[in-house]
Amino acid sequence: MTSSYTRRQALGMGAGLVALGVTGARAQAPALPTSPISLNIVDVAGNLALTQKAIQNYAKAKSNLVSKINFTKAPAPDLPGKLKAQQDAGSVDIDLVLTGTDALSAGLDQKIWVQLLPELAGSLPKLDDILLPAAARMQGLAGGAGVVVSYYPSGPLLEYAPERVSKPPTSAEELLAYTKANKDRFFYARPANSGPGRTFLMGLPYILGDKDPKDPVKGWDKTWAYLKELGENIEYYPTGTAAVMKEFGEGSRDIIVSTTGWDINPRVLGVVPENAAITTLKGFHWVTDAHYACIPKGLAPEKVAVLLDLINFMLTPEQQAYTYDQGYFYPGPAVKNVTIDMAPQESQDAIKEFGRPEYDKLIADNPTELPLVPAQMVQAFNIWDKEVGAAKTK
Repeated sequence: MTSSYTRRQALGMGAGLVALGVTGARAQAPALPTSPISLNIVDVAGNLALTQKAIQNYAKAKSNLVSKINFTKAPAPDLPGKLKAQQDAGSVDIDLVLTGTDALSAGLDQKIWVQLLPELAGSLPKLDDILLPAAARMQGLAGGAGVVVSYYPSGPLLEYAPERVSKPPTSAEELLAYTKANKDRFFYARPANSGPGRTFLMGLPYILGDKDPKDPVKGWDKTWAYLKELGENIEYYPTGTAAVMKEFGEGSRDIIVSTTGWDINPRVLGVVPENAAITTLKGFHWVTDAHYACIPKGLAPEKVAVLLDLINFMLTPEQQAYTYDQGYFYPGPAVKNVTIDMAPQESQDAIKEFGRPEYDKLIADNPTELPLVPAQMVQAFNIWDKEVGAAKTK
């Protein structure tokens, strides 16, 4: 469904609160439609594996509001520019974006998201009350432009084939030495479009003891030098994590960058052998991750009303239980008191068979860090693209 931005401007539509025709610190939600509407939802983070069932449940429960939902997927780096072009042309046909911190950050930079908090806080749950503490910290990174719908501690982890790597690296120095001795056998994807790649990029400053892990421009001298040297022993950087898992599963790579979910889920699916093992490097800190629901600017008020209602529905414990999935974003739920026994049986079975008991200890024994704030994340991606991956990304 394509919206007319010119018509909306006449109705007082614009950015943030102005986008909903209201002003003030807190806004009243726009009115719900009087007849069902269709929604176009774009996933740039693999989030539909976790939330599509909940969204479909909403459509069934609220058939008076939703007639049809169209789901599509797109690369994270492409989405913000596409949305900005649609907004500039006054023809927005994307209603909700499910994204990680990558497109969220780029979208904040380009000012394409509706400001949900604090302006529309009255139309959403009290997030500080319902979110897990770590997920609430991730919510703070959204700049009010998105709502956390799933969470996990992420990584960075190293995943390796034990039959080919008898002594996995235990430090950054050992990893570099391994790549020099085993050229092209280590692999990770472009950070701007890969959760594990992004987590590896942000985790290295802690592992290497860099000057300021939160400042990729002035505080990452060791990290950038290390990544450039490491890159001399990497054949190329794929533009997504799925390619990393495929090549690892086929045996053309021996050690890859991974996360809890990217470790568990590909083994559940048989893409990666069940016996693949994980390890961490000395100085390891968890760099947490989350997925967000973001609403683009330029939508009719009644659509925004339905999307706010949908986000509320997605954050109920019953719907959050679906985010356990098959370990893709392990554990997955962003809200409190959502236990594995609430998840579908297939999720329970997958976690029981392919989960790792050592994750509990790793989570308990290692520090947890927030990812970079959006502006710094965009800077880090740009530096990596120009100085590390420029000639080898494909």
